[in-house]
Amino acid sequence: MKLKKGDKVIVISGKEKGKTGVIQKVMPKENKVIIEGLNVRKKNQKPTQANPKGGQIDIYAPIDASNVAFYDEKSKKAVKIGYKLDKDGNKVRFNKSTKKEIK
Repeated sequence: MKLKKGDKVIVISGKEKGKTGVIQKVMPKENKVIIEGLNVRKKNQKPTQANPKGGQIDIYAPIDASNVAFYDEKSKKAVKIGYKLDKDGNKVRFNKSTKKEIK
């Protein structure tokens, strides 16, 4: 999986299509990501000692990683990511369309 926590992504399919957000959590074994502010679900919470009132809470449901793409701020569109070695021999990610490194 080429996406990492903190990357800005755009949703390319599904009900949230066209929306952008920042990745909060990456789950590589399930091939899913959780994006801040997207795919929000309501969950009914029973009253407990810690939360005696209970009620509904918002949770972020995961989105499949194949349905999101890295978002390039300059070109304002989805781009593909590749890997290459830099001068020191370290593996770095780069934007395949502009050939610039991603930090």
